[in-house]
Amino acid sequence: MNITADRLLLFGATGDLAQRMLLPSLCALDADGLLEPELKIVGTARSGMSTQEYRDFAREALEKYLPDHRRGGVAEFLNRLSYVPVDATTIDGYDQLAREVGEYNKGLAIFLSTAPSLFEPTIDGLVHAGLTKGNVRIGLEKPLGNDLASSKEINDAVAKAFSEDRIFRIDHYLGKETVQNLLAMRFANILLEPVWNSNYIDHVQITVAETVGLESRVAYYDDSGALRDMVQNHMLQLLALVAMEPPTSFDSTAVRDEKVKVLRALRPVGADETVTGQYRAGAVNGGAVPGYDEELGKDSDTETFVALKAHVDNWRWKGVPFYLRTGKRLPERVTEIVIQFRCIPHSIFAGRGATTRPNRLLIGIQPEENVQLSMMAKVPGLDREGIRLRQIPLDIAMPDAFSGTVRRIAYERLLLDLIEGDQTLFVRRDEVEAQWEWVDAIRTLWEAEDIKPKTYGAGSWGPSAAIALAERDGVSWHDE
Repeated sequence: MNITADRLLLFGATGDLAQRMLLPSLCALDADGLLEPELKIVGTARSGMSTQEYRDFAREALEKYLPDHRRGGVAEFLNRLSYVPVDATTIDGYDQLAREVGEYNKGLAIFLSTAPSLFEPTIDGLVHAGLTKGNVRIGLEKPLGNDLASSKEINDAVAKAFSEDRIFRIDHYLGKETVQNLLAMRFANILLEPVWNSNYIDHVQITVAETVGLESRVAYYDDSGALRDMVQNHMLQLLALVAMEPPTSFDSTAVRDEKVKVLRALRPVGADETVTGQYRAGAVNGGAVPGYDEELGKDSDTETFVALKAHVDNWRWKGVPFYLRTGKRLPERVTEIVIQFRCIPHSIFAGRGATTRPNRLLIGIQPEENVQLSMMAKVPGLDREGIRLRQIPLDIAMPDAFSGTVRRIAYERLLLDLIEGDQTLFVRRDEVEAQWEWVDAIRTLWEAEDIKPKTYGAGSWGPSAAIALAERDGVSWHDE
């Protein structure tokens, strides 16, 4: 049985993530009455601040990043906060941190929003201060390594103090409403599940497109690239949710058991099934933008675009390609999943001059959350030459369907689940390692085949080779 924690300890409490996401999420949860009255939030980072100075810092972050209509109860929320400066690389300061946390009668939730290099010394400090004993759980923000070997080192370090049932690995995509709605659509409606297989689905497309360039992530991104930054975590999690078998129940063990089966069934990618690119100068949203090397200030072979053709080798998905595409400086900011169904086996309208097109299910995740099912319908009116058909969308715009419902930050769901001890929307160690195994094999392939990023203009949909990757199979990307 999960027990709600009465203490939350935030490492990296002055960082960018804390300002943009964590503090606004916690304040919104508090305003909605979702945090227990006794919950105390302790922030820590290297910055030398007093508790009052940190509360002032948090107030400024909330004024900047929290929407006006969600700012109710800011003063009450700030009263929950306290702060202790700690240098995570030394033991000094952890005893004071433990005194500030105090007794956690119900439990302690810890959130590590720090560089992965600080995970191990932070764990050592927590052990030294006795902050790993009893009902203590820890949330880990990505990146969890940059390959399988480094990921195992991080997980081994955390496992010294925390058992797997107390480790919450965060992928913020899993906190998005439409991602969770994918499970609801599949497993709460009898309409879809019988046709959710290779007998009826022709292919699947998953796109995560960004219009931005490097912004403030220069050092991290050039060491990572699109494959590690987006494919290894977000995109493979989306693929797993699309392809997983029905779990026996909606709990952390059952859901994650089925996801890891998908990840282990991924076929190694061939050289003709991958395209990598890097943007050059161009125009995005009507404005000129520099190329990647210009932003970086040096020449680099880091990929800012990846397109892959993946296969899940099991009975359900035999022969169904999954096309994955992600990149920076693309024309639109969009994350979507396209389920393309097969053509009908026989058209009774062909003799009447009408053409049919296969059905398509579009699941929009960002910027707008929506579900759209394209179906064939008769065009109203009379036509002497026969019957006219047209593909029309059946739209479910989530904000319209659930009018009056507050649109939440993905971290609200994840922070609440961390506090309450529900691991369902967090990533298990065997999932992470299965993802890294598949991604590491792709990087090894690139090195062995000397596959370098192809150039593409900023504001385009990537290298032309990415279009050809799909068109060889008679498939067009959704935007084409």
